[in-house]
Amino acid sequence: MITVFGSTNLDQVGTVSRLPKPGETVAGGSFSMAAGGKGANQALAARRAGAEVRHVSAVGKDAFAGLALELLEKDGVDLSGLKHVDGPTGIAMIFVDSHGENVIAILPGANGTVTVEDAETALANVTGGVMLLQQEIPQAATERALDLAREKGITAILNTAPFLETTKAVAPKAAILIANETEFALLTGRGINELDAAMGDWAREHKQTVIVTLGGDGARAVTADGKAISVPALKVTPVDTVGAGDTFCGYLAAGLDAGLQLEAAMQRAAVAASVACLKPGAQPAIPTADEVAAALAG
Repeated sequence: MITVFGSTNLDQVGTVSRLPKPGETVAGGSFSMAAGGKGANQALAARRAGAEVRHVSAVGKDAFAGLALELLEKDGVDLSGLKHVDGPTGIAMIFVDSHGENVIAILPGANGTVTVEDAETALANVTGGVMLLQQEIPQAATERALDLAREKGITAILNTAPFLETTKAVAPKAAILIANETEFALLTGRGINELDAAMGDWAREHKQTVIVTLGGDGARAVTADGKAISVPALKVTPVDTVGAGDTFCGYLAAGLDAGLQLEAAMQRAAVAASVACLKPGAQPAIPTADEVAAALAG
């Protein structure tokens, strides 16, 4: 069982020819809404990868809540740990350009009500297994969940997105850390030209596995004992990169929960993230296990 402790949003997505600069207005094309939030995205990815998943989160008592939960419910994610609060459901406002690049603003809404007590309730009867966390809910709740995971022998995977001022202090509490190259540079203060050395130093100092995702170049990892792993991505022409990182995280967690070795879990996750770039949106683009298996075989 994977417990995902994190956010639930409704994504509002607009397509534009290019991303606007500050103060600039750019004419857009299409508009759509889709379920999102890094926690919900990762929960759905883990579920579509074949895992049993429980998503612990919060939504508002508004019209957006049902839309935000629609695919999680359809795919059979356990929502028994979800709370409904007065106020709005979280919103992500996303612009995607003609090359598939994006900019995102998060309005937390109900996600901002998740508390330390929610973390304690979520893990009260959990021992072992995998927990997946991000940073779109209050950091105090995330930190408490990480502490409880260590006490209970739960493998905690922390995705450092979105990067916060407190990330550097909280990150060492996880068993496995997942960052993209920009986030890892912010975490360590060292650029991409020092990536391998920085990963090795971080993993050794904090006695954890660190994974850095590199978009079209796949992903790298260094374990606490110094083992280095590199896996490729599929070569694709992206339609939309929204949700690719969350797909990687969910598939990685599912692979580890199913007993795969780290390299095999990373390879499957990297391919899943690549396939997710072939469709627009976050949750609608997350591939099924069969789609990923076909891509790995092909």
